[in-house]
Amino acid sequence: MKILVLNCGSSSLKYQLINMEKEKVLASGKYERIGEKEAFITHKVNGQKIKIENPAYNHTEAIEFTLKQLTNQEYKVIDSLDEINAIGHRLVHGGEKISESVVIDDKVVEVLKEYTDLAPLHNPACILGIEACKQVMPDKHMVGVFDTAFHASIPKEKYIYPIPYEYYKKYGVRKYGFHGTSHMFVSKRLAEIENMSLEGTKIVTCHLGQGSSICAIKDGKSIDTSMGLTPLGGIPMVTRCGDLDPSVITYLMKKENLTPSEMEDILNKKSGLTGISGLAPDFREIEDASNADNEKAKIAVDEFDYAIASYIAKYAVAMNGIDYIIFTGGVGENQINIRKGICEKLEFMGVKLDLDANNMRGEEKVISSQDSKIKVYVIPTNEELMIAKETERLINK
Repeated sequence: MKILVLNCGSSSLKYQLINMEKEKVLASGKYERIGEKEAFITHKVNGQKIKIENPAYNHTEAIEFTLKQLTNQEYKVIDSLDEINAIGHRLVHGGEKISESVVIDDKVVEVLKEYTDLAPLHNPACILGIEACKQVMPDKHMVGVFDTAFHASIPKEKYIYPIPYEYYKKYGVRKYGFHGTSHMFVSKRLAEIENMSLEGTKIVTCHLGQGSSICAIKDGKSIDTSMGLTPLGGIPMVTRCGDLDPSVITYLMKKENLTPSEMEDILNKKSGLTGISGLAPDFREIEDASNADNEKAKIAVDEFDYAIASYIAKYAVAMNGIDYIIFTGGVGENQINIRKGICEKLEFMGVKLDLDANNMRGEEKVISSQDSKIKVYVIPTNEELMIAKETERLINK
């Protein structure tokens, strides 16, 4: 079975075509600046990276051109689109109405529209991708894999906010959590590496990237996570604020005469490590500056490390201990000093880092020392493969 996995942004399209027999990526890439004349695609196949400038004024045009690359005579990976058995979409927010992977129909699209206010950067883009696929490949089955689904197992006392209960009943205001596909993948991968069942295990997964979240996984199920109603909560991220005293928001709105939309824009796009450091929204640039004695950048990185270590310690309380810590995501997999800074703050829990083992990027590896009380791993995430597996499972049903 060959499955096309799509991850649609408002002006971008990430894709992978995966042969599920060997779980092999046949081709992958990203379409950027969709909606503009300057749109371009970077297509990867057989170790080759091909960049093509091609105007795409909407997602339908982008998907049509992407599919042509899969059958391009110069570097084709399939002879025709008939070889694609199904399409798996990364979807973000299904609220309480969808708490598992689903075959996409009109009802699923209506739920995405209903929860657009809670994922304004993500849900509209997901809908565009689904509608584009309906136009370009109307005969293909489509499956939606929700970021929130893995966290459906979080108990009520951990997802209810301490505000009037009526707002939960009326508007669904509660913790939902995100990055569920990544947290699920790396925890399952850990079980494969260790040749064990997840039953009886206590794992903290740290998905660290442009967006970041921490998850407590007990017996293979999410029991708490750092992101909340939206992907804005939890630890500070590159441009997102993470947890705040709520009065900071109302205070600034009054002082600066800001509308809710303007405040939301500040919290999502101008805060986090970028907001503190004043630098570009590039984690590597901020970390480099912190190592070069830029005081504000150093404060930003220290706060990032501290917040993550604090959540890990909190989840030791939630699970009555921790057996494994996993780092994943672009930052978690590649930023050596970030992993070191976090683990150093957890020495009181018996975490001991092997500095030589930690001195690597993007490898699947144990980075804790043999006498560490908690085993620490780096496991590269593969959300696309997880989406493909879920798509195959539902299509085979």
